[in-house]
Amino acid sequence: MASTPSHDPAKDDVRSEDLVTVIVIFLDEARFIREAIDSVFAQTYQHWELLLVDDGSRDQSTGIARSIADQHPDKIRYLEHAGHQNLGMSASRNLGVRHAKGKYIAFLDADDVWSPVKLEQQLAIFRAYPAAEMVLGPVQWWYSWTGNPQDLKLDFVGGLNVQPNRLIEPPELLTALLQKDTVTSTISLVRREAIVHVGGFEETFRGLYEDQAFFAKLSSTAAIYVSNTCWYKWRKHADSACSDAVSSGQYQTERLKYLMWLENYLSRRAILHDELLRTLKNQIWKCRHPSLSVGNRSWFSDRSILH
Repeated sequence: MASTPSHDPAKDDVRSEDLVTVIVIFLDEARFIREAIDSVFAQTYQHWELLLVDDGSRDQSTGIARSIADQHPDKIRYLEHAGHQNLGMSASRNLGVRHAKGKYIAFLDADDVWSPVKLEQQLAIFRAYPAAEMVLGPVQWWYSWTGNPQDLKLDFVGGLNVQPNRLIEPPELLTALLQKDTVTSTISLVRREAIVHVGGFEETFRGLYEDQAFFAKLSSTAAIYVSNTCWYKWRKHADSACSDAVSSGQYQTERLKYLMWLENYLSRRAILHDELLRTLKNQIWKCRHPSLSVGNRSWFSDRSILH
């Protein structure tokens, strides 16, 4: 049984000097990438390296990333695919993982930002819970980055559908997230060896569900600490992959593809947890019959899509 801590481990002093590899993948993010990088430099825990992984950008973000890497060669490296190809988010994350030197790996999208205490507090949780393979928390849906007072009213922090501040054994978290249909989280801070153990990111997923597919692989077999602390601001704007999928009508198709992949993955790995499989079959049915689901609600009317 997972136990609830009697104290908040995120407030412990940081004494460990474990290297953290921060991976920022980007594709044409000239508008926002500097702000993402600044939030890494602003961390209270400074023993990190930053890998800027270019997924074939055609705007000024390539030059920005190269310039910043040249200015900080001891902290930052620029990576790209052979021939400056665009191979997708999963392939770009895997490229970063292959070049990572850190014991822990943290992922940050190039249009998002971190809280300054993210690494310090998450590493403290790892020390308090050595069985954890990943630490995560809820995400702020960040509309107010525009500076528009009206957008400030839209900001909110999404929940995770589980009791937080505890170590969750597999596959409880995966089941809980499936039960909510759609949830908000990020692949926050992960042990590098855990990423390698599950085979990294699934490169057949490009744009949508690439993070969820990896998360499902990890959470189906590994213990994960879930905090109620929000360390991540998810910038909401019309150019995001999720917004593109919703506007093009592809979101439900991509969700069904993910659910079918997950069913096959669990079968191949002989993960035969009754509640998880029952929940998954129910979600597949709902996705195939959206007009018959409760209230005829669309998949993205709930403001909680996994990032």
